[in-house]
Amino acid sequence: MSEGSEQNTRPTDPVGRVLYSIAKWLAVFGGVVLSAMAVLTTVSVIGRSAFLSPIPGDFEIVAIGTGVAVFAFLPWCQMVRGNVIVDFFMSATPPRARIFADIVGGLVYLAIAVILTWRMIFGGIDMYNYNELSMTINFPRWTTFPVSIALLAFLAIVIVYTVGRSIAELRAGEYLDKPDNVA
Repeated sequence: MSEGSEQNTRPTDPVGRVLYSIAKWLAVFGGVVLSAMAVLTTVSVIGRSAFLSPIPGDFEIVAIGTGVAVFAFLPWCQMVRGNVIVDFFMSATPPRARIFADIVGGLVYLAIAVILTWRMIFGGIDMYNYNELSMTINFPRWTTFPVSIALLAFLAIVIVYTVGRSIAELRAGEYLDKPDNVA
């Protein structure tokens, strides 16, 4: 769906409200992390050009921070129907067809989130066992995995909720939260 206003996409059930609130604060956290990465990059570039002294490992720190920020944004995008949806093809279809497409897309997305979570667990364990460090600043790479795994697991929970919401909408034959731009 196209972007709905926060007011029109906020769930009314208790579980949805809790998930919505957590997802919202995770998105804010992701924004703060991403902003910090922008400041770090700016300071490093200025240091490199003005003083010939960049921040060592700036690209490693930015990569780590950006990865965490992206994982923090995903539950919010799913909760407010902001993930990739092909409106161009679906805009002329009846609500039931769009809702069915949401369910199918949600189930595929759930499979991807579960597989990524499962594989990241083993990837983090391997990096811990082999004590893998980043190249420039010798940062232990495994330390970012627990946060990423928790964010992916939360994403899977949000997807389960939104698929359930879409199934209820399919039964009702209409969107329950009436997001903007949805007939």
